[in-house]
Amino acid sequence: MTTRTMTFVTLAAALGSGLIGGAFFAFSSFVMRALGRMAPAEGIRAMQSINVVVINPVFLGVFVGTALVCAGLAVFSIRSWSDAGSGLRLAGCLAYVVGTFAVTMLCNVPRNDALSVLPADTADAVQRWIAP
Repeated sequence: MTTRTMTFVTLAAALGSGLIGGAFFAFSSFVMRALGRMAPAEGIRAMQSINVVVINPVFLGVFVGTALVCAGLAVFSIRSWSDAGSGLRLAGCLAYVVGTFAVTMLCNVPRNDALSVLPADTADAVQRWIAP
């Protein structure tokens, strides 16, 4: 990979990570707080709606695309370990793939899927909503 291509791919990974990090920051710092101030059934309905509208080409393109770019960049960083910055690129890629993509897919998505099938007014839905 040329230096110019490496710079472009690294920049793409960093920008994608920043965009998703911003979305996660917004979600955790004020969206979830706002949902928590609502009556449980209302918060559940709002969260169920969010979980539907988040499945769109823009969000998924950046979320999954960044994971793919990071995976490729991680492999390249290992293969060119002696190059300057390889360790830092690998660390950044692993932070995104493991800390963002894997945690979301393995922890958050299953919780959201379980919540999505429950009628919002049921005790089971409310219990899932208030459980940590």
